Amino acid sequence: MSLVNLSHVCSHLNNATKARLGFTSIPNSNLHLKLCLALQNSGYISSVVRGGPTPPPIHNLLGNPTVNDEVQGVEPLTQTNVASRRLWLGLKYWQSEPVLGKMTMVSKPTRRITIDVAGLRQVIRGEKSSYVEGLRSPGESLYLSTDQGILEARECVEKKLGGLVLCRIL
Repeated sequence: MSLVNLSHVCSHLNNATKARLGFTSIPNSNLHLKLCLALQNSGYISSVVRGGPTPPPIHNLLGNPTVNDEVQGVEPLTQTNVASRRLWLGLKYWQSEPVLGKMTMVSKPTRRITIDVAGLRQVIRGEKSSYVEGLRSPGESLYLSTDQGILEARECVEKKLGGLVLCRIL
């Protein structure tokens, strides 16, 4: 898991929402895909589509996309094109404001921060737990990498899971 690349993705998404882009692309990796699907499940982004260096057809981005390449008609993954694959993300806006707020990394490449369920309960209540600040508003989210994939902090408490704290959305 490369947290350096994930911090690049966070800053890219911040810049894309500030520039009011309708859709953008990030490098394709399993970590990026799982995080983007978690963001889509939380309602921060509208679509996640795997594609090549050129954008996929607009109906895939605006319709009901899935991450299955055969359904979308995107070229299959081969050994020669694996480096050029991208994840195309549809960004959401509400009343001219981006739905995805400021996205910041909590764990850094030089300092990985893990948290258990008890500490996570404190964070959700708004209290500080070790190195993680509490959630201050209802729209704020914290994403963790767990054994069951990348989940939002409230889901982790429901499932009684701890893990590596990845990023926070303010």
